[in-house]
Amino acid sequence: MRVKYFSDTDTALVEFANNEVVETKEISENVYVDLDSEGNLINMTIEHAKKNAALTEFSYQEVVGTTS
Repeated sequence: MRVKYFSDTDTALVEFANNEVVETKEISENVYVDLDSEGNLINMTIEHAKKNAALTEFSYQEVVGTTS
């Protein structure tokens, strides 16, 4: 997964996979997702990212599940 931020347009692009995009869906006025031919998530675009996604700070944390 990669996150790209374009400061000139205040747009964030979250890339999940490299599959070919066949469809883009509008989730809300400023959020779009790209899907492959099987409906899998490829990218998410967030416009006005600083406001809509609190992009002033970004962190990553992997949480390992426990088995009982």
